[in-house]
Amino acid sequence: MNALMMQQPLLISSLIEHAERHHGATEIVSRRVEGDIHRTTYRELAERSRRLANAVAALGVGSGDRVATLAWNGYRHMELYYAVSGSGAVLHTLNPRLHPDQVVWIADHAEDQVLFFDLSFLPLVEAIASRVATIKAFVVMTDRAHMPAASSAIPNLLCYEELVEAASDRFTWPRLDENSASSLCYTSGTTGHPKGALYSHRSTVLHTYAAALPDSLNCSARDVILPVVPMFHVNAWGLPYIACMVGAKLVFPGPFLDGKSLHDLFENEGVTMSAGVPTVWQGLLAHVEANQLQFSTMRRTVIGGSACPPAMMRAFQARYGVQVLHAWGMTELSPLGTACCLLPKHAQLDEADRLAVQAKQGRVVFGVDMKIVDGDGQALAHDGKTSGELLVKGPWVIRSYFKGEGGDPLVISDGEAWFPTGDVATIDADGYMQITDRSKDVIKSGGEWISSIDIENIAMAHPGVAMAACIAAAHPKWDERPLLVVTRKPGSTVDRAELLAFFDGKIARWWTPDDVVFVDVIPLGATGKMQKNKLREQLVGYQLPTLQQPATAAAR
Repeated sequence: MNALMMQQPLLISSLIEHAERHHGATEIVSRRVEGDIHRTTYRELAERSRRLANAVAALGVGSGDRVATLAWNGYRHMELYYAVSGSGAVLHTLNPRLHPDQVVWIADHAEDQVLFFDLSFLPLVEAIASRVATIKAFVVMTDRAHMPAASSAIPNLLCYEELVEAASDRFTWPRLDENSASSLCYTSGTTGHPKGALYSHRSTVLHTYAAALPDSLNCSARDVILPVVPMFHVNAWGLPYIACMVGAKLVFPGPFLDGKSLHDLFENEGVTMSAGVPTVWQGLLAHVEANQLQFSTMRRTVIGGSACPPAMMRAFQARYGVQVLHAWGMTELSPLGTACCLLPKHAQLDEADRLAVQAKQGRVVFGVDMKIVDGDGQALAHDGKTSGELLVKGPWVIRSYFKGEGGDPLVISDGEAWFPTGDVATIDADGYMQITDRSKDVIKSGGEWISSIDIENIAMAHPGVAMAACIAAAHPKWDERPLLVVTRKPGSTVDRAELLAFFDGKIARWWTPDDVVFVDVIPLGATGKMQKNKLREQLVGYQLPTLQQPATAAAR
């Protein structure tokens, strides 16, 4: 027997319609790239999103076409979130921190048709405009007064505000199939070329519901949310969608992520909640401590991307009364998989034991399931001690990568399809998961992935290098930094400075290794593969020359 319920597709456009109708007067505050503070409301944002949907269509963008952005967190970027996806096209947020060669590869792989970009990224766009294959128009996200001079390097340079103002606000959001693609994010968390995670309207709305729950990110109309996590990082962990669903006031910091700028926004706008990677919070805490400041309204922060150092958690909670919510996820999970909320029984724990629980990555949010398995795919005990490969499944977990890159990523365990995260973890009897290692040799620096294979390939191209291995070294600020281990060719005199200079222009500058260690032999396994686990054991406790404090300060 079928139920007698209305059939209404789960669409991203329903989020902005809800915000307009029921939270229309709620503010959206942005510190713009131009330097000023801009204020708008959900009602105005919805109207401008409709105008922008018409403008995008006038540029020749059709259903399923990809529209790229190179932009900071701000109201214009949020208008694109809804105008592009809501009209049936696919929003593709490009990461401006990547090397220009990678940006070109990703844009071409996605077959982007139009690129919207903030003024900050004009030099990057000038460097790639003649190299991208499919982009037909480049739109500067500013008004006429701030438009750059005509550039011979960028054909068809358009003004965002002129496009919006010239378009009609009469637009009806189409009733799309909820399984239609809505947005595209690329992950560099694996070796080789980045891979695209193509989200649907259905997966995004379901993720939004789950992420807003009290035992997830705990968002409501009573909140003032400031997403520090960039909107080009897995859709700012879903916060631009969550804010519309619950009607929370939004505060966007733009490119100004230093401690003073963030604290000023927190205080001036009454921010109650924020989210970002540990690196940003280190700068904020340093500013607050140096100037003997406090947080008047800030009550909780979501920390993800890298493990939150216990010292940071203690500082936020004991010194400033700001609850830390540890979260874990991946681009392939849209991204939220777990959140570390305490159970009632934890209220009786002392501070040290409570922090030990909070240091874990947390329990699954409803909709996601997870388990750990051994090398044969057999499920392992949830005893908090046994570690295994972490598998996940759920309605906002990808089943394959865009264009089939990398083949079928899913594995079958107990007759069901699961996504292998590449992480090694434990799960305790209460369901709290903790990452203990990673099965892939990528390095996570300040919440961003660095491919060890890419670094090794460049080093191996140097005529004086016989073999190169890149491993992660602990860093108190960035969590991990790349350390290059090298064996020289006979007769070679290549030194640290020469080898590090060899990376200039070949990768993003922040990918460059912090140090080089020269060894006589790099251990190899039976199949000829480098045994990086042995290198890590040999170099455990190694202190990078870039450190300003002992590496032990980074202990988790």
